[in-house]
Amino acid sequence: MNSYQKKDLQYIWHPCSQMKDYEELPPIVIERGEGCYLYDVEGNKYLDCISSWWTNLFGHSNKRINKALQNQINNIEHVIFANFSNKPAIELAEKLVEITPDRLKKVYFSDNGSSAVEIALKMSFHYHQQKGVSKKTKFATITNAYHGETLGALSVGHLDLYSKIYKPLLFDTIRAEGPDCYRCKYGQNRETCNAECFEDMEKVLQDKHEELCGIIIEPMIQGAAGMRMYSPIYLKKLRIACDKYQIHFIADEIAVGFGRTGKMFACEHAGISPDLMCLSKGISAGYMPMSVVMTSDEIYEAFYGEYTELKAFLHSHTYAGNAMACAIACESLKIFEEDNVLENNKIKSQLIRELTLEKAKNCPYVGEVRQLGMVTAVELVKDKVTKEVFSWKDRVGYEIYKIALNKGLLLRPIGNVLYFLPPYVITEKDIKYMVNTTFESIYEYFRK
Repeated sequence: MNSYQKKDLQYIWHPCSQMKDYEELPPIVIERGEGCYLYDVEGNKYLDCISSWWTNLFGHSNKRINKALQNQINNIEHVIFANFSNKPAIELAEKLVEITPDRLKKVYFSDNGSSAVEIALKMSFHYHQQKGVSKKTKFATITNAYHGETLGALSVGHLDLYSKIYKPLLFDTIRAEGPDCYRCKYGQNRETCNAECFEDMEKVLQDKHEELCGIIIEPMIQGAAGMRMYSPIYLKKLRIACDKYQIHFIADEIAVGFGRTGKMFACEHAGISPDLMCLSKGISAGYMPMSVVMTSDEIYEAFYGEYTELKAFLHSHTYAGNAMACAIACESLKIFEEDNVLENNKIKSQLIRELTLEKAKNCPYVGEVRQLGMVTAVELVKDKVTKEVFSWKDRVGYEIYKIALNKGLLLRPIGNVLYFLPPYVITEKDIKYMVNTTFESIYEYFRK
């Protein structure tokens, strides 16, 4: 253990970790990054297969983004965002309204994904209070949802790993059984289904719509549930139902926005527009904390008028509209346009898919390979026929993660689901290395 690791463990409490694990595997102290690679203080390099928690779009220390940040620092780093603004925030807001689905006309800035979810929930609730529909006080979501880890975000989530201990603090949420295309009870798959699984949500809406403000959902992929992917038809049906019952459709695109699913935004797969959209992670290309809530003119106008305690939306974050983060986001969106990123990613995602399927077809531990755009997931199972899962106590994913680290890969599995979510600048050579080394690590674990 080097001196940095010792000081880290003396002073730092890391997120989403059991700190006792660090006695065996101390934190890897990164000194620099370049492209898809991270380099630690001891000179080891790691291929960042997960874009550093799904945020990094165009590689570490990207020269274009670095320059945009340096230029902005020389002008203004941050200014209070109440009664003040800045050029990059205005430019970014205009661009976001241009590229997001058509209902979304206003941009509300914040600084992280959970906060964006909190804002969307508050806006939806407050809107209905403004309209005099006081009995609309609840939200609906689907099973296995994840929307962040502040109390409101946990309340609309459904993963006990994160929320169980806090249940006495959380507000009631109405849950419908969500889609599960790998273990579909209707015997369908994602490519051929007609979203028969929507019937449970339909029943919830029929019974509970009078008390519902909105429904929050992760479009196309439930990330923290293990990269569960489902049909866009589910989203189409949900949009129709929300209009029918006058319920807000809240799209949590924090993880899936900005090209991750092969479209700029995941809702585009269904050709629908939400009433509110939460964006974070990739919005600032992995450089700085930032999030926004996109919303409709209808919702915005419900808060517009003379200043009263109820009428105004009194929610703020100190670093909202941060000029440096906005400058980065603006440059990132220019890269999308100028480098034809979405089209180029189709070639890369196809290669990842082909190589992964080839490696998986004879692997007795792989239950399913699923992919959407630049997200590929490999679910490990005890039995491919019964789809029996490993016990969480086995920590299969974590053990494979440790093996892969020694081979130069940063994987960070979700339970027993390994996934590839690399920066968009990944090369063909690195894709082959990523897939081949992952399966080497799988076999090495199971040979023990």
